[in-house]
Amino acid sequence: MDGHDISTDILVIGGGTAGFGAAIAAARQGFATCLIEAGQTPGGVMAFCPGMPWGAAYPTGTLIGGLMEELAGRLMAMTPPAAEARPCTLENFGPEIIYDPEIATLTMVEMLEEAGVRFLPGTTALAPVMEGQRIAAVEIADRRGLRRVRSKIMIDCSGDGDIAAKAGVPFALGDATGAMMGVSLTFFMQGADWDRVFAGNDPYFTGFAEQGVAEGRLHPDLAKLYMMKGFHRGSVFCNSVVIRGVDGTDPADVARATQEGRRRCHALARFLVDAVPGFEQARMTHLGPTVGVRETRKLEGMYRVTGADLAAARKFPDGIVACDNPIDDVMRTDNSMTHDAALGAGDYYTIPFRALVPQTVENLMFAGRIVSADAVAFASVRGMPQCMAMGQATGTAAAMAIRDAIPVQQVDHAALVAELQRQGLRGLGDDRLGGK
Repeated sequence: MDGHDISTDILVIGGGTAGFGAAIAAARQGFATCLIEAGQTPGGVMAFCPGMPWGAAYPTGTLIGGLMEELAGRLMAMTPPAAEARPCTLENFGPEIIYDPEIATLTMVEMLEEAGVRFLPGTTALAPVMEGQRIAAVEIADRRGLRRVRSKIMIDCSGDGDIAAKAGVPFALGDATGAMMGVSLTFFMQGADWDRVFAGNDPYFTGFAEQGVAEGRLHPDLAKLYMMKGFHRGSVFCNSVVIRGVDGTDPADVARATQEGRRRCHALARFLVDAVPGFEQARMTHLGPTVGVRETRKLEGMYRVTGADLAAARKFPDGIVACDNPIDDVMRTDNSMTHDAALGAGDYYTIPFRALVPQTVENLMFAGRIVSADAVAFASVRGMPQCMAMGQATGTAAAMAIRDAIPVQQVDHAALVAELQRQGLRGLGDDRLGGK
């Protein structure tokens, strides 16, 4: 370590939607904020699966607000618009936001710049440097070598929770048996005839899928072909290829799954052109650079959200984002996929701030898909809009902890919720969505 070490107030690890939310919220509170990202762009799943819709953005038909609304609003206000809201074709999912992924990425970078965030792409967090129950620094690496980032508060938004786990935060991998959801590789078909492709009423194209599997042209796990209209006319987003039995914390396993995913995606693209009306003149584009991982570690927080909480539509006093997403469980132990309703129609639950705070490490929080939740709850809470709001909550709480010189476990929940409401997040506290 040398003079290239960094000192900052708040360090955010991981530039996905959660890290984006955390970094902007922290910087807007007036604190020096550093965001590190192993890839070259922010967005997380947006980078791995370009064009993946922002689902779960509209619990009970109302936008969650906050940074999600700000980002979507910027895109929708462009000429021509770069995003729009539309109904999801699947049962139990509410409206989703589709967008131009390249313009969305540029806009996210611009928002980070405007907030004054120090963004370090191509940078990997390696290990925490502990001092008792605090993280004094985080060792990082980029192509120039090793250095350290010293900060007052760390927020792990890495998706896998490596730094939090190494700091001693207990965690579970997958469900009670260790089984994790399948990973996906996505792509677009460009030049499709929408009117012919989507002439039927089956969002999973099951008849064609059965044909492809029976002919040996498609992998047996492609019994459903989930394809949706992309943002631009003639584009079709293919979120169909799922690879099971992958440990997303193992780089070799991820590399193996990515190569297998490429084979399945190319086979699917050829099948679509040959067999599905409307794809005759189409071609594959935007094949993801690596698989999108849905689930690895779930960290142990001050509170663990459960499926029972969702079913009861619990609205926690420290709730920081509303959600009504179904139990979206994808090929965890076999090739089945579910999207059963998580709670009664027209209602929602909130995710408590305590599910983002560890029991003991005094200056660490986490956000995104490493939220403290059981397998059932996790299958619902993991939507990108919710992850962005989780990040927004932790970035705001980090500023409060620094100002009050307190451990993150002692942040005033009522004050935090009030501040998030001021920032435009809806459905919190006494503010009820849909009159609930």
